[in-house]
Amino acid sequence: MKLRASTVIKYVIAGMMVLISIIPFYVLLYLAMNTPSGSMFNGLFLMPDFHFGNFIDAWNGSKLGRAMINSISITFGAVALVVFVASSAGYAIARFRNWRHAAIFNILLACLMIPAIIITVPLYTLIRSIDGINTHWAMILLTATNALPLSVFLYTSFIRTLPKEVEESAVIDGCTYFTAFWRVTFHFLRPVTSAVVILTGLGIWNNYGQAVFFLQSQEMRTIPLAVSMFFQTYGAKWNLMAAAALIGLAPAVLAFVLFQRYFIKGITAGALKG
Repeated sequence: MKLRASTVIKYVIAGMMVLISIIPFYVLLYLAMNTPSGSMFNGLFLMPDFHFGNFIDAWNGSKLGRAMINSISITFGAVALVVFVASSAGYAIARFRNWRHAAIFNILLACLMIPAIIITVPLYTLIRSIDGINTHWAMILLTATNALPLSVFLYTSFIRTLPKEVEESAVIDGCTYFTAFWRVTFHFLRPVTSAVVILTGLGIWNNYGQAVFFLQSQEMRTIPLAVSMFFQTYGAKWNLMAAAALIGLAPAVLAFVLFQRYFIKGITAGALKG
């Protein structure tokens, strides 16, 4: 089967885009696995020395162990809260349409246009007044609240594409709408839930702008804060910096690999069909 010239050009352009996207990650991996005295032009071209000691030194020097626990606790707690609240709110807005729900939905959409940095000062005053500085629970509530507008939008749009018969049979059998949603409807929300988990989880995991204000104690630092402080301390040691960056990046990449099967489907169904 012969390929047309336009198809070949599309494949070439796509291949070049993929290559350009991979190059920075390969350079990062190369630096992380190379000896401190190694060069990209020594020995076999662009082949690292496979020096894994950089990861051990970066892990110990940046105290990533404690930071990893903090990031995992905050991310898992916030994502679980977002999925519960956003899916419930999306179901109510999609299934029980009235002016109150429409107003709430429009307010949430308007919140998407407000940059988080603008409300940092009032948030800091609020969280300080409730003794939430340097606490996991405050960061969980804060990051979950930031993620709710987009998550509710995705859930609402996705649920509107589902037929009402999905849960009506359960309601006829005696279930409440709340019970029918969690026992029946929620199983059909796997694609959009995966999209919400990825988008929300990555945003919370990489949150630096707010974490630097609300997590000031060294024991409460998350991965972005720990890596940032490590960069400031070992700014000239590129191998250790690259190793620390890869360690911090690994959980996010793993989460994407686990949920990417439903990611595109959830985004397209939740955003385009709404």
